[in-house]
Amino acid sequence: MSGTLKVISPVDGSIYAERPLAAWEEVDGALNAARAAQAAWKLVPIAERAALCTRFTEAFVAMKDEIVPELAWQMGRPIAYGAGEVRGFEERARYMIGIAPETLADIDAGPKEGFRRWVRREPIGTVLTIAAWNYPYLIAVNSVVPAVMAGNAIILKHSGQTPLCAERFAMAFEKAGAPDGLFQAIHMSHEMTEKTIGDPRVDFVQFTGSVAGGRAVVKAAVNRFIGIGLELGGKDPAYVRADVNLPFAIENLVDGAYFNSGQSCCGKERLYVHADVYDDFVEGFVDLTKKYKLGDPLDPETTIGPMVRTSAATFVRGQIAQAIRGGAKALIGEAHFPASRPGSPYLGPEVLVDVNHQMEVMREETFGPVIGIMKVSSDDEAIALMNDSPYGLTASVWTEDTEVGEKLGERLETGTFFLNRCDYLDPALAWTGVKNTGRGATLSPVGYESLTRPKSYHLRTQTK
Repeated sequence: MSGTLKVISPVDGSIYAERPLAAWEEVDGALNAARAAQAAWKLVPIAERAALCTRFTEAFVAMKDEIVPELAWQMGRPIAYGAGEVRGFEERARYMIGIAPETLADIDAGPKEGFRRWVRREPIGTVLTIAAWNYPYLIAVNSVVPAVMAGNAIILKHSGQTPLCAERFAMAFEKAGAPDGLFQAIHMSHEMTEKTIGDPRVDFVQFTGSVAGGRAVVKAAVNRFIGIGLELGGKDPAYVRADVNLPFAIENLVDGAYFNSGQSCCGKERLYVHADVYDDFVEGFVDLTKKYKLGDPLDPETTIGPMVRTSAATFVRGQIAQAIRGGAKALIGEAHFPASRPGSPYLGPEVLVDVNHQMEVMREETFGPVIGIMKVSSDDEAIALMNDSPYGLTASVWTEDTEVGEKLGERLETGTFFLNRCDYLDPALAWTGVKNTGRGATLSPVGYESLTRPKSYHLRTQTK
Protein backbone atom coordinates (compact mmCIF):
# COMPACT_ATOMS: atom_id res chain seq x y z
CA MET A 1 0.00 0.00 0.00
CA SER A 2 1.51 3.32 -1.05
CA GLY A 3 -1.07 5.63 0.51
CA THR A 4 -2.29 9.14 -0.25
CA LEU A 5 -0.70 12.50 0.48
CA LYS A 6 -3.16 15.14 1.70
CA VAL A 7 -2.16 18.80 1.90
CA ILE A 8 -4.00 20.51 4.75
CA SER A 9 -3.99 24.23 4.03
CA PRO A 10 -3.08 26.51 6.95
CA VAL A 11 -5.40 29.14 5.47
CA ASP A 12 -8.62 27.43 6.51
CA GLY A 13 -7.81 23.82 7.43
CA SER A 14 -9.24 22.45 4.19
CA ILE A 15 -7.69 19.70 2.07
CA TYR A 16 -6.05 21.76 -0.67
CA ALA A 17 -4.56 18.91 -2.69
CA GLU A 18 -4.30 15.13 -2.70
CA ARG A 19 -1.66 13.04 -4.41
CA PRO A 20 -0.94 9.30 -4.45
CA LEU A 21 2.31 8.36 -2.80
CA ALA A 22 4.69 6.43 -5.01
CA ALA A 23 4.95 2.67 -4.75
CA TRP A 24 8.38 1.10 -5.16
CA GLU A 25 7.67 0.17 -8.77
CA GLU A 26 7.37 3.86 -9.65
CA VAL A 27 10.52 4.80 -7.75
CA ASP A 28 12.42 1.90 -9.31
CA GLY A 29 11.39 3.04 -12.77
CA ALA A 30 12.37 6.63 -12.00
CA LEU A 31 15.83 5.57 -10.83
CA ASN A 32 16.37 3.57 -14.00
CA ALA A 33 15.15 6.46 -16.14
CA ALA A 34 17.44 8.90 -14.31
CA ARG A 35 20.47 6.68 -14.83
CA ALA A 36 19.75 6.30 -18.53
CA ALA A 37 19.15 10.03 -19.02
CA GLN A 38 22.27 11.01 -17.11
CA ALA A 39 24.49 8.73 -19.18
CA ALA A 40 23.60 10.81 -22.22
CA TRP A 41 23.31 14.18 -20.49
CA LYS A 42 26.85 14.13 -19.09
CA LEU A 43 28.14 14.17 -22.68
CA VAL A 44 26.12 17.27 -23.59
CA PRO A 45 28.25 20.46 -23.82
CA ILE A 46 27.84 22.97 -21.02
CA ALA A 47 26.49 25.58 -23.44
CA GLU A 48 23.57 23.28 -24.29
CA ARG A 49 22.98 22.51 -20.62
CA ALA A 50 22.88 26.25 -19.96
CA ALA A 51 20.36 26.75 -22.76
CA LEU A 52 18.06 24.12 -21.25
CA CYS A 53 18.36 25.52 -17.72
CA THR A 54 17.71 29.04 -19.00
CA ARG A 55 14.54 27.87 -20.78
CA PHE A 56 13.55 26.08 -17.57
CA THR A 57 14.05 29.27 -15.56
CA GLU A 58 12.03 31.33 -18.00
CA ALA A 59 9.22 28.77 -18.05
CA PHE A 60 9.12 28.79 -14.27
CA VAL A 61 9.01 32.58 -13.98
CA ALA A 62 6.19 32.66 -16.53
CA MET A 63 4.03 30.69 -14.06
CA LYS A 64 4.34 33.36 -11.35
CA ASP A 65 0.66 34.28 -11.27
CA GLU A 66 -0.25 30.66 -10.51
CA ILE A 67 2.66 30.01 -8.16
CA VAL A 68 1.98 32.89 -5.74
CA PRO A 69 -1.54 31.86 -4.60
CA GLU A 70 -0.49 28.21 -4.54
CA LEU A 71 2.22 29.13 -2.05
CA ALA A 72 -0.34 30.86 0.16
CA TRP A 73 -2.66 27.88 0.14
CA GLN A 74 0.07 25.30 0.74
CA MET A 75 2.18 26.96 3.45
CA GLY A 76 0.61 30.32 4.35
CA ARG A 77 2.93 32.86 2.67
CA PRO A 78 1.00 36.12 2.10
CA ILE A 79 0.46 36.84 -1.58
CA ALA A 80 2.01 40.25 -0.96
CA TYR A 81 5.38 38.47 -0.71
CA GLY A 82 4.98 35.38 -2.89
CA ALA A 83 6.49 37.00 -5.96
CA GLY A 84 9.68 37.59 -4.01
CA GLU A 85 10.36 33.85 -4.00
CA VAL A 86 9.99 33.74 -7.77
CA ARG A 87 12.48 36.61 -8.13
CA GLY A 88 14.91 34.89 -5.77
CA PHE A 89 14.54 31.66 -7.71
CA GLU A 90 15.41 33.44 -10.94
CA GLU A 91 18.39 35.24 -9.39
CA ARG A 92 19.91 32.03 -8.06
CA ALA A 93 19.22 29.99 -11.16
CA ARG A 94 20.70 32.53 -13.56
CA TYR A 95 23.76 33.04 -11.36
CA MET A 96 24.53 29.33 -11.09
CA ILE A 97 24.02 28.90 -14.82
CA GLY A 98 26.32 31.84 -15.52
CA ILE A 99 29.26 30.63 -13.45
CA ALA A 100 29.12 27.01 -14.59
CA PRO A 101 31.47 27.24 -17.61
CA GLU A 102 34.31 28.72 -15.57
CA THR A 103 33.61 26.72 -12.41
CA LEU A 104 33.41 23.39 -14.24
CA ALA A 105 36.33 24.05 -16.59
CA ASP A 106 39.28 21.67 -16.58
CA ILE A 107 42.07 22.44 -14.13
CA ASP A 108 45.34 22.53 -16.06
CA ALA A 109 48.18 20.89 -14.13
CA GLY A 110 50.78 22.89 -16.06
CA PRO A 111 53.37 21.97 -18.67
CA LYS A 112 55.43 18.81 -18.43
CA GLU A 113 57.45 17.57 -21.37
CA GLY A 114 55.92 14.52 -22.99
CA PHE A 115 52.65 14.75 -21.07
CA ARG A 116 49.24 16.42 -20.98
CA ARG A 117 47.64 16.60 -17.55
CA TRP A 118 44.42 18.05 -16.19
CA VAL A 119 41.70 17.52 -13.61
CA ARG A 120 38.12 17.44 -14.84
CA ARG A 121 34.98 17.99 -12.78
CA GLU A 122 32.71 15.12 -13.74
CA PRO A 123 29.08 14.66 -12.72
CA ILE A 124 28.36 12.22 -9.93
CA GLY A 125 25.21 10.66 -11.43
CA THR A 126 21.75 10.86 -9.89
CA VAL A 127 21.08 13.51 -7.24
CA LEU A 128 18.18 13.11 -4.83
CA THR A 129 17.03 16.50 -3.55
CA ILE A 130 14.77 16.44 -0.49
CA ALA A 131 13.38 19.95 -0.08
CA ALA A 132 11.56 21.69 2.77
CA TRP A 133 8.29 23.63 2.64
CA ASN A 134 9.21 27.01 4.12
CA TYR A 135 10.95 28.38 1.00
CA PRO A 136 10.00 25.52 -1.30
CA TYR A 137 11.34 26.92 -4.57
CA LEU A 138 14.43 28.66 -3.23
CA ILE A 139 15.57 25.60 -1.31
CA ALA A 140 15.12 23.23 -4.24
CA VAL A 141 16.69 25.48 -6.88
CA ASN A 142 19.92 25.64 -4.86
CA SER A 143 20.77 22.09 -5.89
CA VAL A 144 18.50 21.36 -8.86
CA VAL A 145 19.93 23.87 -11.35
CA PRO A 146 23.63 23.34 -10.51
CA ALA A 147 23.13 19.56 -10.52
CA VAL A 148 21.70 19.66 -14.03
CA MET A 149 24.34 22.15 -15.17
CA ALA A 150 27.04 19.81 -13.86
CA GLY A 151 25.68 16.91 -15.93
CA ASN A 152 23.62 15.06 -13.33
CA ALA A 153 20.05 13.76 -13.31
CA ILE A 154 17.71 14.94 -10.56
CA ILE A 155 14.95 13.31 -8.54
CA LEU A 156 13.09 15.85 -6.40
CA LYS A 157 11.17 14.74 -3.34
CA HIS A 158 9.44 17.78 -1.93
CA SER A 159 7.84 18.25 1.47
CA GLY A 160 4.42 16.71 1.88
CA GLN A 161 3.17 20.23 2.63
CA THR A 162 4.26 21.62 -0.75
CA PRO A 163 3.98 18.85 -3.37
CA LEU A 164 2.65 21.24 -6.01
CA CYS A 165 6.01 23.02 -5.92
CA ALA A 166 7.75 19.87 -7.11
CA GLU A 167 5.18 19.60 -9.89
CA ARG A 168 5.90 23.18 -10.98
CA PHE A 169 9.56 22.24 -11.37
CA ALA A 170 8.52 19.28 -13.51
CA MET A 171 6.23 21.46 -15.66
CA ALA A 172 8.99 23.99 -16.25
CA PHE A 173 11.52 21.32 -17.24
CA GLU A 174 8.98 19.75 -19.59
CA LYS A 175 8.28 23.13 -21.21
CA ALA A 176 12.03 23.66 -21.53
CA GLY A 177 12.36 20.42 -23.49
CA ALA A 178 14.35 18.41 -20.95
CA PRO A 179 15.17 14.83 -21.96
CA ASP A 180 12.96 12.16 -20.41
CA GLY A 181 14.26 11.08 -17.02
CA LEU A 182 16.63 14.02 -16.52
CA PHE A 183 14.34 15.63 -13.93
CA GLN A 184 11.63 13.76 -12.06
CA ALA A 185 9.42 14.79 -9.16
CA ILE A 186 8.15 11.97 -6.97
CA HIS A 187 5.83 12.11 -3.96
CA MET A 188 7.20 9.63 -1.43
CA SER A 189 6.56 8.63 2.16
CA HIS A 190 9.38 8.92 4.68
CA GLU A 191 9.87 5.16 4.55
CA MET A 192 10.06 5.16 0.74
CA THR A 193 12.50 8.07 0.84
CA GLU A 194 14.79 6.19 3.20
CA LYS A 195 14.67 3.13 0.93
CA THR A 196 15.52 5.32 -2.05
CA ILE A 197 18.51 6.85 -0.26
CA GLY A 198 19.83 3.35 0.33
CA ASP A 199 19.54 2.40 -3.34
CA PRO A 200 22.88 2.18 -5.23
CA ARG A 201 21.43 4.18 -8.12
CA VAL A 202 21.37 7.34 -5.94
CA ASP A 203 24.76 9.04 -5.95
CA PHE A 204 24.20 12.12 -3.78
CA VAL A 205 21.53 13.41 -1.41
CA GLN A 206 20.80 17.07 -0.70
CA PHE A 207 18.49 17.46 2.32
CA THR A 208 16.99 20.54 3.91
CA GLY A 209 14.95 20.09 7.07
CA SER A 210 15.15 19.38 10.76
CA VAL A 211 18.07 17.98 12.70
CA ALA A 212 16.05 14.82 13.30
CA GLY A 213 15.38 14.55 9.58
CA GLY A 214 19.08 14.99 8.86
CA ARG A 215 19.94 12.17 11.22
CA ALA A 216 17.39 9.94 9.45
CA VAL A 217 18.99 10.72 6.08
CA VAL A 218 22.47 9.90 7.37
CA LYS A 219 21.20 6.69 8.93
CA ALA A 220 19.53 5.64 5.66
CA ALA A 221 22.86 6.07 3.86
CA VAL A 222 25.06 4.64 6.60
CA ASN A 223 26.19 1.66 4.51
CA ARG A 224 26.87 3.73 1.42
CA PHE A 225 29.86 5.85 0.42
CA ILE A 226 27.93 8.77 -1.05
CA GLY A 227 27.94 12.46 -0.35
CA ILE A 228 25.18 14.02 1.72
CA GLY A 229 24.50 17.74 1.95
CA LEU A 230 22.59 18.80 5.04
CA GLU A 231 20.99 22.14 5.85
CA LEU A 232 19.32 21.64 9.19
CA GLY A 233 18.22 23.78 12.14
CA GLY A 234 19.16 27.29 13.10
CA LYS A 235 18.96 29.72 15.99
CA ASP A 236 20.43 32.75 14.32
CA PRO A 237 21.57 35.65 16.52
CA ALA A 238 22.18 39.35 15.99
CA TYR A 239 24.19 41.83 18.04
CA VAL A 240 23.22 45.50 18.08
CA ARG A 241 26.21 47.64 19.13
CA ALA A 242 25.94 51.03 20.82
CA ASP A 243 27.13 52.84 17.69
CA VAL A 244 24.33 51.43 15.53
CA ASN A 245 22.04 53.28 13.13
CA LEU A 246 19.07 52.45 15.32
CA PRO A 247 16.11 53.03 12.95
CA PHE A 248 17.86 51.06 10.21
CA ALA A 249 18.65 48.14 12.53
CA ILE A 250 15.13 48.04 13.95
CA GLU A 251 13.49 48.01 10.53
CA ASN A 252 15.68 45.22 9.21
CA LEU A 253 15.71 43.05 12.32
CA VAL A 254 11.93 43.18 12.70
CA ASP A 255 11.65 41.95 9.13
CA GLY A 256 14.36 39.35 9.76
CA ALA A 257 12.47 38.02 12.77
CA TYR A 258 8.94 37.85 11.37
CA PHE A 259 9.12 37.44 7.61
CA ASN A 260 7.41 34.20 6.56
CA SER A 261 5.91 34.06 10.08
CA GLY A 262 9.41 33.47 11.42
CA GLN A 263 9.65 30.21 9.48
CA SER A 264 13.03 30.90 7.97
CA CYS A 265 16.20 28.86 8.41
CA CYS A 266 18.18 32.09 8.69
CA GLY A 267 15.52 34.19 10.41
CA LYS A 268 16.56 36.12 13.50
CA GLU A 269 15.58 34.20 16.64
CA ARG A 270 17.61 35.94 19.37
CA LEU A 271 18.92 39.46 19.73
CA TYR A 272 21.66 40.88 21.96
CA VAL A 273 21.51 44.65 22.35
CA HIS A 274 24.06 46.90 24.00
CA ALA A 275 22.82 48.49 27.22
CA ASP A 276 23.38 52.03 25.88
CA VAL A 277 20.70 51.60 23.19
CA TYR A 278 18.67 48.75 24.68
CA ASP A 279 15.62 50.69 25.84
CA ASP A 280 15.27 52.68 22.63
CA PHE A 281 15.81 49.58 20.52
CA VAL A 282 13.17 47.55 22.35
CA GLU A 283 10.67 50.40 22.20
CA GLY A 284 11.16 50.84 18.46
CA PHE A 285 11.12 47.10 17.84
CA VAL A 286 7.81 46.67 19.67
CA ASP A 287 6.22 49.67 17.94
CA LEU A 288 7.06 48.34 14.51
CA THR A 289 6.00 44.79 15.37
CA LYS A 290 2.56 46.03 16.40
CA LYS A 291 2.04 47.38 12.87
CA TYR A 292 1.92 43.92 11.34
CA LYS A 293 -1.41 42.68 10.04
CA LEU A 294 -2.03 39.01 10.81
CA GLY A 295 -4.65 37.33 8.70
CA ASP A 296 -5.68 35.56 5.53
CA PRO A 297 -2.58 35.26 3.30
CA LEU A 298 -4.80 35.67 0.22
CA ASP A 299 -5.63 39.22 1.36
CA PRO A 300 -3.16 41.67 -0.25
CA GLU A 301 -3.17 43.74 2.96
CA THR A 302 -1.93 40.84 5.12
CA THR A 303 1.71 41.19 6.16
CA ILE A 304 2.02 38.03 8.28
CA GLY A 305 0.12 34.86 7.54
CA PRO A 306 -0.59 31.66 9.45
CA MET A 307 2.15 29.26 10.41
CA VAL A 308 2.36 26.12 8.34
CA ARG A 309 0.17 24.07 10.66
CA THR A 310 -1.57 24.26 14.02
CA SER A 311 0.98 21.99 15.73
CA ALA A 312 3.79 24.39 14.75
CA ALA A 313 1.96 27.35 16.26
CA THR A 314 1.17 25.33 19.39
CA PHE A 315 4.88 24.55 19.76
CA VAL A 316 5.79 28.24 19.57
CA ARG A 317 3.06 29.15 22.07
CA GLY A 318 4.58 26.54 24.36
CA GLN A 319 8.04 28.11 24.12
CA ILE A 320 6.57 31.53 24.91
CA ALA A 321 4.66 30.18 27.91
CA GLN A 322 7.74 28.35 29.21
CA ALA A 323 9.81 31.52 28.96
CA ILE A 324 7.18 33.56 30.81
CA ARG A 325 7.04 30.96 33.57
CA GLY A 326 10.82 31.33 33.81
CA GLY A 327 10.63 35.10 34.30
CA ALA A 328 10.45 36.49 30.77
CA LYS A 329 8.08 39.33 29.95
CA ALA A 330 5.92 39.43 26.81
CA LEU A 331 5.65 42.99 25.52
CA ILE A 332 2.84 42.56 23.01
CA GLY A 333 0.47 39.74 23.92
CA GLU A 334 -1.58 37.61 21.59
CA ALA A 335 -4.71 39.71 22.16
CA HIS A 336 -3.14 42.55 20.15
CA PHE A 337 -3.74 40.50 16.99
CA PRO A 338 -7.43 39.55 16.73
CA ALA A 339 -6.74 36.81 14.18
CA SER A 340 -4.33 35.07 16.58
CA ARG A 341 -6.18 32.13 18.08
CA PRO A 342 -4.90 29.23 20.21
CA GLY A 343 -5.70 25.94 18.53
CA SER A 344 -5.09 27.42 15.09
CA PRO A 345 -2.01 28.12 12.95
CA TYR A 346 -2.62 31.87 13.29
CA LEU A 347 -0.14 33.35 15.78
CA GLY A 348 0.71 37.02 16.19
CA PRO A 349 4.35 38.14 16.51
CA GLU A 350 5.73 38.44 20.04
CA VAL A 351 8.67 40.17 21.72
CA LEU A 352 10.16 38.68 24.89
CA VAL A 353 12.54 40.45 27.25
CA ASP A 354 14.13 39.39 30.55
CA VAL A 355 15.14 36.18 28.79
CA ASN A 356 18.20 34.03 29.40
CA HIS A 357 19.93 30.98 28.01
CA GLN A 358 18.19 28.63 30.40
CA MET A 359 15.02 29.19 28.36
CA GLU A 360 14.28 27.05 25.29
CA VAL A 361 13.26 30.15 23.35
CA MET A 362 16.92 31.27 23.46
CA ARG A 363 18.46 27.83 22.92
CA GLU A 364 16.29 25.63 20.69
CA GLU A 365 15.00 26.45 17.23
CA THR A 366 11.61 28.17 17.41
CA PHE A 367 10.78 28.61 13.71
CA GLY A 368 7.99 31.02 14.50
CA PRO A 369 7.15 34.70 15.04
CA VAL A 370 8.74 35.33 18.43
CA ILE A 371 12.02 37.03 19.34
CA GLY A 372 13.95 37.10 22.59
CA ILE A 373 15.98 40.23 23.34
CA MET A 374 18.82 40.30 25.90
CA LYS A 375 20.75 43.31 27.20
CA VAL A 376 24.55 43.05 27.02
CA SER A 377 27.32 45.32 28.26
CA SER A 378 30.18 44.55 25.86
CA ASP A 379 31.25 43.02 22.56
CA ASP A 380 32.81 40.09 24.40
CA GLU A 381 29.60 39.28 26.24
CA ALA A 382 27.60 39.47 23.02
CA ILE A 383 29.98 37.19 21.10
CA ALA A 384 30.01 34.61 23.90
CA LEU A 385 26.21 34.49 23.96
CA MET A 386 25.93 34.34 20.19
CA ASN A 387 28.29 31.36 20.07
CA ASP A 388 26.48 29.65 22.95
CA SER A 389 24.32 27.58 20.62
CA PRO A 390 24.26 24.10 19.07
CA TYR A 391 23.53 25.76 15.71
CA GLY A 392 25.41 28.02 13.32
CA LEU A 393 23.81 29.09 10.04
CA THR A 394 24.05 32.90 10.06
CA ALA A 395 24.86 35.66 12.54
CA SER A 396 24.85 39.43 12.16
CA VAL A 397 26.39 42.47 13.80
CA TRP A 398 24.84 45.93 13.50
CA THR A 399 27.28 48.81 13.81
CA GLU A 400 28.52 51.93 12.05
CA ASP A 401 32.12 50.79 12.63
CA THR A 402 32.65 48.29 9.82
CA GLU A 403 36.23 47.54 10.84
CA VAL A 404 35.19 46.49 14.33
CA GLY A 405 32.20 44.63 12.90
CA GLU A 406 34.39 42.59 10.59
CA LYS A 407 36.73 41.61 13.43
CA LEU A 408 33.73 40.51 15.51
CA GLY A 409 32.58 38.40 12.57
CA GLU A 410 35.86 36.49 12.64
CA ARG A 411 35.03 35.33 16.16
CA LEU A 412 31.55 34.06 15.36
CA GLU A 413 30.87 30.36 14.84
CA THR A 414 28.63 30.56 11.82
CA GLY A 415 28.29 29.63 8.16
CA THR A 416 27.54 33.19 7.03
CA PHE A 417 28.43 36.43 8.78
CA PHE A 418 26.35 39.50 7.99
CA LEU A 419 27.21 43.10 8.79
CA ASN A 420 24.17 45.39 8.87
CA ARG A 421 22.13 42.79 7.00
CA CYS A 422 20.29 39.56 7.69
CA ASP A 423 18.02 36.90 6.21
CA TYR A 424 19.31 37.00 2.63
CA LEU A 425 21.17 34.50 0.45
CA ASP A 426 23.60 35.96 -2.05
CA PRO A 427 24.04 33.26 -4.73
CA ALA A 428 27.67 34.34 -5.17
CA LEU A 429 28.40 33.15 -1.61
CA ALA A 430 28.42 29.61 -0.26
CA TRP A 431 25.33 28.70 1.76
CA THR A 432 26.59 26.53 4.57
CA GLY A 433 26.45 25.96 8.31
CA VAL A 434 28.39 24.66 11.29
CA LYS A 435 27.56 22.51 14.31
CA ASN A 436 24.06 20.94 14.17
CA THR A 437 23.11 23.19 11.30
CA GLY A 438 24.64 20.61 8.99
CA ARG A 439 27.42 20.11 6.48
CA GLY A 440 28.24 20.81 2.87
CA ALA A 441 27.35 23.89 0.87
CA THR A 442 25.10 25.07 -1.94
CA LEU A 443 25.33 28.14 -4.21
CA SER A 444 28.49 29.95 -5.36
CA PRO A 445 31.30 28.07 -7.14
CA VAL A 446 31.65 26.01 -3.95
CA GLY A 447 28.15 24.65 -4.52
CA TYR A 448 29.38 22.73 -7.57
CA GLU A 449 31.99 20.82 -5.58
CA SER A 450 29.61 18.32 -3.99
CA LEU A 451 27.74 17.78 -7.27
CA THR A 452 30.86 16.71 -9.15
CA ARG A 453 33.84 14.44 -8.59
CA PRO A 454 37.40 15.12 -9.72
CA LYS A 455 38.79 12.89 -12.43
CA SER A 456 42.47 13.20 -13.33
CA TYR A 457 43.72 12.85 -16.89
CA HIS A 458 47.39 11.86 -17.17
CA LEU A 459 48.35 11.43 -20.83
CA ARG A 460 51.81 10.45 -22.03
CA THR A 461 52.19 12.00 -25.47
CA GLN A 462 55.72 10.71 -26.23
CA THR A 463 56.62 7.04 -26.08
CA LYS A 464 60.09 7.20 -27.59
